[in-house]
Amino acid sequence: MVVPELRPWRAAKPHVVRLADAVRPRLARAAAATKPRLARLARAGKPQVAKVARPKTWQYTAGAATAGLALTAGVVTAAGPWDSSGQRTAERDRAVALGRAGGTDHGSAPGAPGRPRPAPSAGPVLTGLGGVSTVKSAPDGKALADALRPLLKDPALGPRPAAAVMDVTTGRRLFGSGAGTGLTPASTTKVATAVAALSAMGPDHRLTTRAALEPDTKEVVLVGGGDPTLTAREDTGGSASLRTLAARTAAALADRGVREVTLSYDTTLYAGDEKHPIGDNPNLALVSPLMADEGRTNDSVRGPVERVKDPAADAARRFGELLTSHGVKTTAPGPSKATTRAESLAAVSSPPLSALVERMLTNSDNDIAEALARQTAIATGERADFAGAGRAIGSRLRKLSLPVKGAAFRDGSGLDRADRLTPELLTALLAKAADPSHPELRPALTGLPVAGFTGTLTTRYREGASGVVRAKTGTLSGVHTLAGTLVDEDGRLLAFAFMASGTDPGRPTASQQALDRIATALAACGCR
Repeated sequence: MVVPELRPWRAAKPHVVRLADAVRPRLARAAAATKPRLARLARAGKPQVAKVARPKTWQYTAGAATAGLALTAGVVTAAGPWDSSGQRTAERDRAVALGRAGGTDHGSAPGAPGRPRPAPSAGPVLTGLGGVSTVKSAPDGKALADALRPLLKDPALGPRPAAAVMDVTTGRRLFGSGAGTGLTPASTTKVATAVAALSAMGPDHRLTTRAALEPDTKEVVLVGGGDPTLTAREDTGGSASLRTLAARTAAALADRGVREVTLSYDTTLYAGDEKHPIGDNPNLALVSPLMADEGRTNDSVRGPVERVKDPAADAARRFGELLTSHGVKTTAPGPSKATTRAESLAAVSSPPLSALVERMLTNSDNDIAEALARQTAIATGERADFAGAGRAIGSRLRKLSLPVKGAAFRDGSGLDRADRLTPELLTALLAKAADPSHPELRPALTGLPVAGFTGTLTTRYREGASGVVRAKTGTLSGVHTLAGTLVDEDGRLLAFAFMASGTDPGRPTASQQALDRIATALAACGCR
């Protein structure tokens, strides 16, 4: 079984190929130059560590036989996108850019003129259920400890870093250092939010924004449904469109002979304070069930930026302007609540929850994270505020029999320093998402950034396990975390979590690089 390539990757593929053609000579030179650096990186921790295997250059190119997320015997593949032969398509394109050939033709016709040579073949990424596994046994715990402990002593990781490594196939912990210690997780909290939301609502759930007409009053109420990806832009990127909602609403009003309305907006789906405990912050808008383009004040779609003061009022104002462009005269919008007698005029729905989770994880989107936390509260009968969302997340994880001891959830994004997660819980979350008995949780894996390729790992692992590590990053001042999956030198799928607090706020890059070195050593270590 192979996970089909996801739509965003199909769309991006031609751009990747063109980029590959442009940078081929440069990458080829870089590959040659990288080999000695990789060898030095693999020796990190020596002479204390005699058993750390040296990374080989081929391990970190697109042709790495075990590159990317692979699931071994008894586990269904959980991370795409893959082509029909089992190689991640981004890695295939990078292999083409490096000018390397292989024995398998990944999507091209043999001998076709003008086509690149076949990329290096990837090994099998899936052993069929009940089949005979050719993957070696899990790494030896002592050898793994010998490889990782010296790297955890890096001063850039602060006084007491914690770590856990789990064999995903068996669920057995292979290594732990402070694995049960609750530490500030930063954005790795989003892994917990993803699993809780998917568990509570399912991957096909959508969030709906609607316009309703109050009878006898000609009041149109824009009702927020909690969709953080609602957009007023012409290019929707697949998100629900405020423009479409306005056009449909205007048409429905025209059918009723209504050309002038009182405009209101309803944000009663959520409760409590809209402002995150960190206060005004460019990483997050007010947590409102009604917003357009995450309340951003420019054309950005990710990253920190100044937000509008009132996202709901801003969305309603823009909706009113769109109605006016369709010939409907409106008043200035004000807050209200749609009654049970209100007649729905039109509605638009978000992409499925699976897509929202993937976008949240890949881009570390705080607005989506807080929205999904509130939606989890609603789905489980909790109050839709910060406290209720935290209780809902914890409750869903307990129902999945996950080790929540030592964990505390104060928000869904990880921006709150009072959040606590343990390395043990983070690895268990990833393993649960890979469990074939919980296919609804798979987006918690497929959304993880790919080292050197996507999201918050795009610029990391340039000299390390590029394409091999998939992980969620976490960064606050003095806090650095990394949790994800990788396939080790012998083809074994491992889940890992590395957490560091009390790091030097003035040297964030050093802390990130220290975490990356540990993950790279883990990927290169057969440790048997």
